[in-house]
Amino acid sequence: MAKMSSDDREKFLSDLHVGVIAVERKDRAPLSVPIWYGYEPGGDVLLWTESDSLKHRLIRDAGRFSITAQDEQPPYKYVTAEGDVTDISPATDTDARPIAVRYLGEEAGNQFTDANLTPTSVLIRMRPQRWLSFDYSEE
Repeated sequence: MAKMSSDDREKFLSDLHVGVIAVERKDRAPLSVPIWYGYEPGGDVLLWTESDSLKHRLIRDAGRFSITAQDEQPPYKYVTAEGDVTDISPATDTDARPIAVRYLGEEAGNQFTDANLTPTSVLIRMRPQRWLSFDYSEE
């Protein structure tokens, strides 16, 4: 059991996992919700959502969030990345389509994007600044 190296944790986060984001909110526990995301080692975490969603409003107001990805089968592993939002802008096809294709495959991902990318869709970018990770398969 060990913490992951910087390269290992970034590789793990870039692998296909449903992420769980957490963002603070006033007078309640943090919002934690599963989400599809995009990430390439050394880059930003990308979230595609609607501008009227609770997660977008809370992330915009907080200016930061964390995301956790995990293996649910032994040997267990997880990575949590936390950081400040670097940009929120209208989501473009170039941003959104790769996220949908990553999770659904080419055909279904393209169909999903065609049906769900709207003029009110936003892309949220977060640069990981703090990490937690653990790999239970390490000795």
